[in-house]
Amino acid sequence: MVVETDGYLALIEHLAFNLDIFSSEDGDIGAESIEDVVTDMVASNIMTIFEQNPELHSTVRFQLLKEVDSVVEDLSEVLAGVWSKPATNEQITFLDELIALLKNLFDSAVAKYD
Repeated sequence: MVVETDGYLALIEHLAFNLDIFSSEDGDIGAESIEDVVTDMVASNIMTIFEQNPELHSTVRFQLLKEVDSVVEDLSEVLAGVWSKPATNEQITFLDELIALLKNLFDSAVAKYD
């Protein structure tokens, strides 16, 4: 659906090319770990997709959830070294933009089921 697409691979490459953002602990650091930030953002975005598409069949919803699990797993692998560290504002901003782009991929995939 999404994880096997060129767009998804491009986003993972984009993350890999910007890992320097995650090597710095400069700036304001919040209480939430990078893992917490990622899982909260991904969860809220998938809930938004479900709210925007109430007619989605349960099998499609289940497939979306499986894909989201794969996305979080991939992000945890790429960010393994900092996954449990507190996130800086710069990291949160980057992750917010990255996950918004991921949501766009999911929106496009869901549109094919209409």
